[in-house]
Amino acid sequence: MSANSPRFRAVLDQFVGYTPGKAPTAAAGPSFKLSSNESPYDPLPSVRAVIASAADHVNRYPDNTAAELIDAIAARLGVPAAHVAVGCGSVGIAQQVLEAVGEPGAEVIYAWRSFEAYPYLTDLANATSVPVPLREYRHDLPAMAAAITGKTRLIFLCTPNNPTGTALERDELTAFLDQVPPDCLVVLDEAYVQYVRDPRVPDGLTLYASRPNVAVLRTFSKAYGLAGLRVGYLVGHEPVTAAVRKTMLPFTVNSIAQAAAVASLAAEAELLERVELVVKERDRLRHELLGQGWTVPPTEANFVWLPLADRSTEFTQHCDAVGVSVRPYLPDGVRATVADREANDAFLAAAASYPHRV
Repeated sequence: MSANSPRFRAVLDQFVGYTPGKAPTAAAGPSFKLSSNESPYDPLPSVRAVIASAADHVNRYPDNTAAELIDAIAARLGVPAAHVAVGCGSVGIAQQVLEAVGEPGAEVIYAWRSFEAYPYLTDLANATSVPVPLREYRHDLPAMAAAITGKTRLIFLCTPNNPTGTALERDELTAFLDQVPPDCLVVLDEAYVQYVRDPRVPDGLTLYASRPNVAVLRTFSKAYGLAGLRVGYLVGHEPVTAAVRKTMLPFTVNSIAQAAAVASLAAEAELLERVELVVKERDRLRHELLGQGWTVPPTEANFVWLPLADRSTEFTQHCDAVGVSVRPYLPDGVRATVADREANDAFLAAAASYPHRV
């Protein structure tokens, strides 16, 4: 920035924004994008019809209160409508939460490595990040509890954790929540909750009701297949949702997105059949990778994690050369999203042909 340019916030000088997953760049043959956590399936016909119909009215502003969508979410989850707030995907809701609590001196605790948006959203909210290293690919809850101070305003718990796939169990989670001061908000980021099959992993909604400082964050991007429309929501007690609604950019959830999300809730049974297919492919993928000699932590999400450390870039380039894109998280490892069988088989072939296994 030259002396004659406009002045910007100092934090931007060290700022590293979100990097989306890249498509493969191999020139020949079929290619498969496993670098973004998306559903491999197109929208259901019933949802596509609603999207087409809603497009006829995009000359009008959407309902800024998203009343129909909030009512549909509340009815589906069995919670009061006043306990639901919506935003532009779960990352948009996370930003709204941070804008509600963030100010100079406020501290935000999260595990690391975890969802990569947490650090930069915390910086933008003028708060201070307190990252706590994972232990064996999982949240180290005792260490996170020890990191709480009088300045701690917010704690993110990503379960299942992105990008490692590990999830928190009920006993350890409730023991942790019992140690959090009542004036500190805990957000359970459950973007992948529909993929959880371990009975020891709780549904966050069973925990928030008796804890006013706990909120649950979810999205329509993964299991519901609406990543391109950006709809997320938070469930919490009224003081929390009221604050989150205040910090939402007006008209953030557009009219097509609202209509598609309502339609997806109505078609949930059919959508969850697709989720079950992904879960079966996830378990197959991990089983095959373990058989090849890889280290793959147990995963409750729609992806697998390979802790490749300093070989992450080399492995990513190896996969890209054969038409498979995966997501490197330097210097820790590589995440590969579970897709359909053809794409998963292509990834397995790429992994099998990589000369240095873990």
